[in-house]
Parts: sequence; structure tokens; C-alpha cells
Amino acid sequence: MAEIADGSREMDSLFPIDEEPAAEPKGKRLPVLLPIALDQAYDYLCPPELELEPGTFVLVPFGRQQRIGVVWHKHDGKDAKKLDAKKLKSIITPLEVPPLPIETLKFIDWIASYTLAERGMTLKMVMSANKVFEGEKPRIGVTMAGAAPDRMTEARTRVLELIKDGEIWPKSTLADKAGTSTAVINGLIKAGSLIETAIPQTYPPVPIFDFADNEFSDLQLQAVHAMKSLVDGDNFSVTLLDGITGSGKTEVYFEAVARALEKGRQVLILLPEIALTGQFLARFKSRFGCMPIEWHSSVTQGDRAKIWKDVATGKARAVVGARSALFLPFSDLGLIVVDEEHDASFKQEDRVIYHARDMAVVRASIGNLPIVLASATPSIESQVNAREGRYRYVQLTERFGGAVLPTINAIDLRKDGDPPEQGKWLSPVLTDAMRETMAKEQQSLLFLNRRGYAPLTLCRSCGHRFNCPQCSAWLVEHRFRHRLACHHCGFSTPSPKICPGCSEEESLIPCGPGVERIAEEVKEIFPDANLAILSSDLITNVQDLRNIISTIESGEADIIIGTQIVAKGHNFPNLALVGVVDGDLGLGQADPRAAERTFQLLHQVTGRAGRAWTDGRGLIQTHMPEHPVMRSIIASDRDAFLENEIEARRIAAMPPYGRLAAIIISSRSRDLAAEFSRTVALRAPQSEKVMVLGPSEAPIAIVRNRYRYRILIKAAKEIDLSAYMRAWRTGLPKTTGDLRMAIDIDPYNFL
Repeated sequence: MAEIADGSREMDSLFPIDEEPAAEPKGKRLPVLLPIALDQAYDYLCPPELELEPGTFVLVPFGRQQRIGVVWHKHDGKDAKKLDAKKLKSIITPLEVPPLPIETLKFIDWIASYTLAERGMTLKMVMSANKVFEGEKPRIGVTMAGAAPDRMTEARTRVLELIKDGEIWPKSTLADKAGTSTAVINGLIKAGSLIETAIPQTYPPVPIFDFADNEFSDLQLQAVHAMKSLVDGDNFSVTLLDGITGSGKTEVYFEAVARALEKGRQVLILLPEIALTGQFLARFKSRFGCMPIEWHSSVTQGDRAKIWKDVATGKARAVVGARSALFLPFSDLGLIVVDEEHDASFKQEDRVIYHARDMAVVRASIGNLPIVLASATPSIESQVNAREGRYRYVQLTERFGGAVLPTINAIDLRKDGDPPEQGKWLSPVLTDAMRETMAKEQQSLLFLNRRGYAPLTLCRSCGHRFNCPQCSAWLVEHRFRHRLACHHCGFSTPSPKICPGCSEEESLIPCGPGVERIAEEVKEIFPDANLAILSSDLITNVQDLRNIISTIESGEADIIIGTQIVAKGHNFPNLALVGVVDGDLGLGQADPRAAERTFQLLHQVTGRAGRAWTDGRGLIQTHMPEHPVMRSIIASDRDAFLENEIEARRIAAMPPYGRLAAIIISSRSRDLAAEFSRTVALRAPQSEKVMVLGPSEAPIAIVRNRYRYRILIKAAKEIDLSAYMRAWRTGLPKTTGDLRMAIDIDPYNFL
């Protein structure tokens, strides 16, 4: 059975209750689903004086506890009503919380059925704004109360510079904006400079559909017409908006957003979480006159509760969020947009395992509304769906304002003169290009999809390698933080000065580059350059990211160095040169999507260059310029790559021409994991159209001291793989104790 941890009890009211008297029960049966790791709804008796509709939140007894559940829209199983009514417990009380729409209930059912997750855990994602269920409480903020204290610090100065007389700020928001902790604000309260006060109730801003008009090219106008017509259709449709980098996709789909807002409907725009930058929000405000509602991991619990309620009541008209925003209870959703639809971060890998792009299409189908999938490098699945007529297809093949795509060239690291000096990582060809770019007062970007300083540290005396004590992975050196860290489990330790194997001093050497090491080399070559480093290890919150992006956009940074964060839709007007340090990095992975991901990443990152008034160029350091992916990137021939990749998928019967699923079994005992994996594989239902591969040790065989085995299932396209996996799981022994099993339908991660 797939294990999805329950984990927390934030929404429970946990205290003993008295047993119900054995009197003749009154009231009708109602199924209630609870946000716990169970798949079924339980029948309860509804008190005769209550009339509760599906979607209503109720407090019910469960064991010797009270829990919050949702009145479900259907009973489970044919025998549900045969249970003696005298054995049923009664609903305690409904909660004063907006009910879930019927579309949300159906959506939960569909996801749980498709992914084989427990419905209760899927419901828990919908109930993620825990404070919604705690009742209305006054929100407390701070405002000016007196003069600055005698003892001032830089942090205190930043706080007092932000807050103006009469303004009321939530503590967490003020601390975030000032780049400090709430302890600093508490200190200012104690000093009498600030005072706590209730925050007046606010209403979400209402976007104005005709606030501003954009100028469009003839090609864009055709796409705009298509966007408006799909919203006017008032029915389910999927449109792939395929536009090259810099073609104005955002402004085009904003017209679909405007039409939905004009009709009084709600809009959801999904973005990869790290792409929730100030640039996008500023563009939204410029078009619609106000900021959209944001939903992502950095939103506070108090704000999450308010947003959840505003969405449920229809007050929130436009929401921009990460994948979890898909589970907000929209009361009148009229349009979904999935921007950067190809991005792998839309896949959730734990608890309920799902792909937000695919589930967004399902949500649109259930709600009978249009959805737009936008990307400069659409996924192979979306491309094939568009080619075969299942999706509408809108293309933008020109950059806006007459800008042209950057020219791309390879730096062949096998040739004399091209490779870097020993111990260096930047080719002379690339550094010369950077020097020319700086002389023109333009910006350069160096891309390496590897965090930290070096992926491996070893001792040159005894050969000792620093491995994670909890995983079968190397520890990555993070020199800026003076730590070695595991990117799989989060373990970290201070960087050592002597080898633990031979006690030799000054013998530890870094092997290979990360972005920090590239930054060090750039600083040696260009000591006067202003550097901006974009890496998730160095960015603590969304506001920090936005500040760095703003610095780059304004031209204050001469050289940008970053991981895949820099490839996610940013617009840097003065960026003229993009250098890819290791273009081959993603091609050596045992991943069926390795070629697709590498092409998308390189195409997106080189597409950052030359988007405004500068001519752009890209230089890719590679040992394999003859590789089909490299040939297509260098020739700017996306169609050639797509034809080759689609044909390879078709021949191999890989998605979208076949189906995949994965089973991941883990335990702290290698023998137990291996034995159970073999049992699972042997009990696979027989089918001529399903191939079971494995079990075998996972490429990352140990994570958090748990031994991992994988089974890969490959099926014909017409197979209902969820039903096949459900039948398989039904015949398996239950996982108990330390043993865990997870099922991933449509896997994206093969580690």
C-alpha cells in the first residue's frame, strides 16, 4: 500500500468525548471525508434540525477525538447503507467556513483515483490553510508610536525607514521587507518606537480588465483573438501557446485573463514557484491596475487563511501561485493558465504524487472551462497533443519589437585553444567574449546547473571522499557558507580543515565546479565587475530573489552567475551574452527525458540574451558538439530536435506513446527492502501490454538511511495504468513497521 504520511493534527480538536447513548438515532446518513491517510468517507448521522450540503465543513467524532471533515457528495461502496444506524455517530456541528464547491470534491476524487493516493490526504491539500478553521481572530500589526530608540542598529534603521506614520504592518511582512527577524521588531516595541495594534479588515484588490492596452504585432493580434475566443466559448478546451523566448506570451495570455475578468470569473495562473518574481507581478499590475493574489510557500499562515477564504467566497479574482494553488476552493473559476508548462517543478514527488500541469487540465475539464499551457519549449507530451488535434495550437514565432534570437555557438573543449587553463573552468573564448561585452557596458550571464562550490571534496593524500552519512551521495562543498551539504536529505556539516581518513592538513581539494567556484574564478578575471549570483542555496526567501532580479534588471550587475533559476522567464533588457559552462551536464543521466530537459534548459537560458535593444549571443562549452541536442541548440533548430525526440519516443513506446509508473520501496534494512521488492514484482498482474522492469537498487540507493529499490512499469498507451496498479496493490501484503512503498503514476524522477 502506498504510504503517504498523515504527519500533523493542526486542524483537529483533540480531547476525549463521551460515548453516544444507545438511543434510537434520528437524522439521515451523510458521508464525511476526513483529512487523514484513509481513502474512504465515513457515514455519520446528520441531526434532524440541520440541512447540510456536500462540501460543508463539519466537526465529527472520530475514535475518542474530534476532527474536522467535509460532507462528501457520495457514499462509499455498495454496502455503506447496510451498517446499523445505531452504530453511527452524529455530526457535532457544521463550521462557519465557506463550503467546498462540488467541482473541488470531484477534483479530489479524480486525483486520488488516478494517483492511487488516499482521498483524505488529497483533501488535506485543499485544507492547507489551517487558520481558516480556527475562527475569526483580529490580526495584529505594528505602527509608529514614538521616536527612534537611543540604541540603533542597521536592522532597526531598515525597519523604521520602511514604516511610515499611520501605516500598520504585519510583523512578518515588515520583517521580511526589512530583511530582518521579528525579534528586531519586538525590540522596537519594547523601546516604545512601535506599538501593536489591530489590522483593519482588508479586501483583495480587484483587477480592472481594461485598465491598460498593450500594443501588439500582427502575429500577436492573431494569438490575442484566439485567446479571447477560447474564453468566450464558455466550455472546456486546452490551448498550447507556443512562443519563442521574448515573443510576448505573457502579454498575449493576459488578454484571455482580461476577458475572463470582464465576464466576472476568477482566474488562476500557475507558475514554477521560483519564478514568482517581481517582474511578473509588475507586468500584471501594469496591465490590470493592481497586484494579483500570491500563493506560494512563503505566504504566512495568517495570509493563507485570508486568501483561502477570499477565493472560496469569490472576492479574490486573480490568483498567481505555485502548484499548490490548484487546490484552492475557487467558487467561480473561469480560466486556468499554466506558464512555463514544461517546468519539472510542477511535479510533486511526496505524499500525493501528481503533476500540476496535468491535474490543471483535469480541473479545467471538471469545471468545463478553458486552460492555456504556455511555454517557449513545450513538453513533448503537449507538443504531440497539439499535433494530434487534442489541444488547440497557437504559435508566436517572432520576438516582439523586432528583436531577434541570439546566435549560438559551441566551444569545443576537445580542441586546442578552447579548453580552460588547468584548474580553471571558463574557456578563453568565453572570457574574451565577456570582456568584449563589458566593454560595451552590456551584461553577461554564466549558467551552470550545479549548486555550491564543488560537487566532491577528496583528500589527495589518501583518496578519502566526503560522502553523506545518510545517503549514497557525495557531500557538496558550499564555500560561501563554510559547509559540506547533501542535496538529497539536507544533512550538512562544517567544512573540515584536516582529512578524517589520514589526519593530513591542507590535503583536501575540491573536484569539479559549482556556481560558487565559477563566481570565484570570475572575480579573479574581472575584479572590478559587479556580480549577481542566483542559486537557491544562497536565496533565503522570495523577497531576496526579487531584490536580486531587480538589481539585474536595472543594470547594476555586470555579470550574472546562476543555476536553472536564471532560465525561468526573466527579462533582462541589457543582457547580451549567455555562456553555458557545462552544456553536457544533463545528458549523461539515466533519464528518459534527459535530452528533452537539456534542450529546454539550454534553449531557455540562451534565450535570455538579446531580448530588448541589444543583439544577443550564446556560447556553450561542450565535449559533445555533435550530439543531436547540441546540434539543434547551436543551429537554433527546435523543429529538428522535436522531430527526432518525438520519433524516438514513438519507436520506444515511451510517453506520450506509452505509459510509465514507478514503485519505490524503502526500509532501513536493505534485506527487508530487497525481499519485499521481489515479492511486489512477482505479484504483478499478468498482461501482454505491460512490462515490469526490476526490482533494482535505485540510482541513489540510500536516502536518509533508507535503502531504496525501484520497479519501473511500462505499459501500452491504451492501458488504464491506474486501474492496473490498483489491482496490483490490492494483492500485496500490507507494509508494516519500517517498510514503505510509494506509487508514482507518470514518473518524472528516476533517481
